[in-house]
Amino acid sequence: MSQDFEPADPALFASAHDLLAKYLEHDVASELYIQTVEYDSELVRWYVRFGCDGRDAATIYFDLKPRSLHYEVYFLPAPLQNQLEIYDLLLRANRDSYAVSACMDRDGEVYLVGKTLLEHLDEAEIDRIIGSIYQFTERWFPMVARLAFPRRT
Repeated sequence: MSQDFEPADPALFASAHDLLAKYLEHDVASELYIQTVEYDSELVRWYVRFGCDGRDAATIYFDLKPRSLHYEVYFLPAPLQNQLEIYDLLLRANRDSYAVSACMDRDGEVYLVGKTLLEHLDEAEIDRIIGSIYQFTERWFPMVARLAFPRRT
């Protein structure tokens, strides 16, 4: 495992790594809605790709850090139209979501992001994270995509 940092608690980090490897690469990977699970040892990152309505798929990036697990999903390109309405809608959606929040980068692209401390990480928390991302994507992506990129008829 290559990394550019020193874990705060090497035993906790190793335990979290083993949990993620076992659970994501075996248990989660066998679920019907999961398309693929891959691991990049250079980045200490897992890619979990799942199918969803309204888009082909979404990929969760799970990054193991010295003290926490960070995760993110590319949600939407920068909206071409209705930007303020979309950002307002997503900020309001953040209020009711668990474990994940919508945010935008410098270019206006939208991501779903979150993190959890390694001491809170277990199989149930991983399931909550994946479920929260899936639920947010299923609930909000179709509406946001229609607002951002209306079809001309």
